[in-house]
Amino acid sequence: MSQPLRARVRYPYRLSALLAGLCLFVSGLVFAPQAQAAGVLDVTCTPPSSAVASYSPALTNSPQPVAATISYQFGPCVSLAAPAVTSGTATVTNPVRDRSCLDLLTGGRTTFTITWNTGQTSTLSLNFNTTVAGAVLEVVLTGTVTSGLFQGDTVVMDQTGPATSVLLCTLGLGTVPSIYTAVTLEITSL
Repeated sequence: MSQPLRARVRYPYRLSALLAGLCLFVSGLVFAPQAQAAGVLDVTCTPPSSAVASYSPALTNSPQPVAATISYQFGPCVSLAAPAVTSGTATVTNPVRDRSCLDLLTGGRTTFTITWNTGQTSTLSLNFNTTVAGAVLEVVLTGTVTSGLFQGDTVVMDQTGPATSVLLCTLGLGTVPSIYTAVTLEITSL
């Protein structure tokens, strides 16, 4: 009989601890407006947003003169700051230079302009880094909107796609004529 009595005595203390923890959590939400000041998501675009990088001639594991073009299709996009923005496009045309499929596994800088469905534009200046994990190629681009709609905002763009053709090419077992990646784009005000 003393066992149930002991359980009844502990229960109010457990309830008090639980309520105290809940009060601390709620007060943290109420009295922490600086957490929202970290940034407001101005626009986000999710898959089937995509990018297709095309190489002419196809990349091999030996450097050769190659032209590269990347075509972006953004949408669906959601924007609280500009509700009419629902999609966009961009094309990056890189001049002919010596390239190989090993170049796809490096980082660098790029600048391009998104033309939104509203006719407005955003010019992005980005740094990118490429990684391969298993059979997945991932390119992470970060930077800022330097002019146009959302000027001054930070940009994070993630591109993921299959790495099979790139890995085979680096081993000398194939070429890379193009790469398709799914894209997630977030543009955030400070």
